[in-house]
Amino acid sequence: MYRAIVRLGLGLALVLPAAVATAADYAVQYPQSRLGFTATFQGVAFEGHFERWQAAIRYDPADLAQSRFDVEVDTASAKTGDADRDNALPGADFFDAAHYPRAHYVTTGFRRVGNQVIADGTLTLRGISRPVSLTVTFVPDGKTATLDVAGTLKRLDFGVGGGEYADTSVIGNEVQVKAHLALLAR
Repeated sequence: MYRAIVRLGLGLALVLPAAVATAADYAVQYPQSRLGFTATFQGVAFEGHFERWQAAIRYDPADLAQSRFDVEVDTASAKTGDADRDNALPGADFFDAAHYPRAHYVTTGFRRVGNQVIADGTLTLRGISRPVSLTVTFVPDGKTATLDVAGTLKRLDFGVGGGEYADTSVIGNEVQVKAHLALLAR
């Protein structure tokens, strides 16, 4: 009986560390992080970013099944450095922040394509939910890490810039989204 208990204890000691080795939760270090986008106006690229957003990140490239991104963005906080554009973006023709103050992205899964990790998820913007995939680059460094994601979406799929702004020769339909997150393990 004593040997059985010792064996069970040793077996649990070997199995438990593997069982609890799941994806890590990270706190975003917002001052060092950026959630941005690149679009075109009259064929010229411009960059912008969101000043207010929150992200819950759980990630481990060795445990993608337990990994998850959950990001909420204040749509009225978009800034591009151009006063006219910055005033227009929260308006009814673009993000319609009065009716849709938040955009939300949550992953539905992760997959590997060669050496690259792809985060598949759902973006809800202006009340419209569509799948969006992002490439993931994760660089751990002890208790800290950086996480870079990038992808492309079509603004008209979400009703952004419809009506008179639907002309894609003036405002390009494709918008590149990208984020650089400085992370601290919890």
